[in-house]
Amino acid sequence: MTDRPLGEPRGEDVWGHETGLVGGHEEHGGDHRHNGHDLHEGEYAYEDTDVYDGEYAHDGEYGHEDLGDDHDPEVAAFGFAEDSRRARRERRNAGRGVRRFLILFVALALIAGAGFLGFTALRPLFDRTADSSDYAGPGGAAARFTVNDGDTGRAIGTNLQNAGIVLTAKAFVDACSADSRCAGIQPGDYALKKEMKAADVLAVLVDPKNRQNPKVTVREGLWASEIYALLGKATKHPVSDYEAAAKSTEVLALLPPSAAGNVEGYLFPATYEFSEKDSPATQLSTMIGKTVKVLTDLKIQPDQAEKILIIASIVEAEAKRTEDRAKVATVVLNRLAKPMRLQLDSTVSYGVKKRAITTTDAERASVNGWNTYTKDGLPIGPISNPGLASIQAAVAPADGAWLFFVAVNPDTGETKFATTQAEHDTYVAQFQAWCNAPENQGKCSR
Repeated sequence: MTDRPLGEPRGEDVWGHETGLVGGHEEHGGDHRHNGHDLHEGEYAYEDTDVYDGEYAHDGEYGHEDLGDDHDPEVAAFGFAEDSRRARRERRNAGRGVRRFLILFVALALIAGAGFLGFTALRPLFDRTADSSDYAGPGGAAARFTVNDGDTGRAIGTNLQNAGIVLTAKAFVDACSADSRCAGIQPGDYALKKEMKAADVLAVLVDPKNRQNPKVTVREGLWASEIYALLGKATKHPVSDYEAAAKSTEVLALLPPSAAGNVEGYLFPATYEFSEKDSPATQLSTMIGKTVKVLTDLKIQPDQAEKILIIASIVEAEAKRTEDRAKVATVVLNRLAKPMRLQLDSTVSYGVKKRAITTTDAERASVNGWNTYTKDGLPIGPISNPGLASIQAAVAPADGAWLFFVAVNPDTGETKFATTQAEHDTYVAQFQAWCNAPENQGKCSR
């Protein structure tokens, strides 16, 4: 500031002391003294002002009396030098605060934007799981769907959604919750379509007739070799795989020691739902498990299981009518008790692996472990796979003294029992008459 009458204020010596002049100031005529300070024309001094480290202490704030319009702006500026520095600091701090706020705001905006984009991308996945929306139906491309053993309604719904059959799992769960039949859905394969209405899917699943699993009916009295062919045809496994499975550790471990590693007689006849996914070992194990359970339920001890099944297999091969089963078992036991050879054509047929109503002289003369014409006692193993009724007959034979029996009408299974050879011979004549009847020509011949 040029031509200024006052020296430049610096540090703590801005103001003179109580009795002195302001350092570096000249005296002028017309000046007046006030409290030991030089007053210049047109200037004003502060009363009772103390200096502390370059700041001004007043009672209260930095207030002033009304200076009027003729106060000197330079003095005013000079008096507020420290205030100006504080103001600049405050403005700088304020600027920094604004910048920090802006940076924080931008960062939060970026995070929010990224979160929104991520949610937008993933929302369809959440919607497909939680949304209760449904396809209108009736469906498109064919789809094969499997209900696994133990699946809950929610598990079925999730699998249906994953397979593209229903739009959401919840749609199926809602339909399932509203229909008590849902609890009766059976495991198996079902023919469905893509993009079906959940209620339409449920209608298919609750009807057991819609199950697509191949049903294999193994009837009573079949040989193991015949069962292998039947199962293989239904499940597309080669017979050789069943033959190998029958000798596997997995299967043999299920047999009692008396079976001597032979599955014949233990393949329980029933209707099974085996598919290509079921290995031959699994199929045979299932069948053996059923027979073992029957023997256990009948309280048959393991060391007696083989004998019971051999007798039961003969009963299955010889008796067609339920009322005759226990009688056939009695004949077998009575002849064994005599002892008499059993002389049963069913054992001859099994030994030579030829099924027929009658046998030839050569076949009856063959020597093997099953031919009871040439062997004393029981065959060395079962000659068929008996069902429950025949096993029960072997366990509880009928009371009687019969030693002979013959089916006089193989078509109907009518069988006659005798206690003497002579009586038996008359029944054999009836059988031969049946064979010679014109309508039965060829049924008994070999």
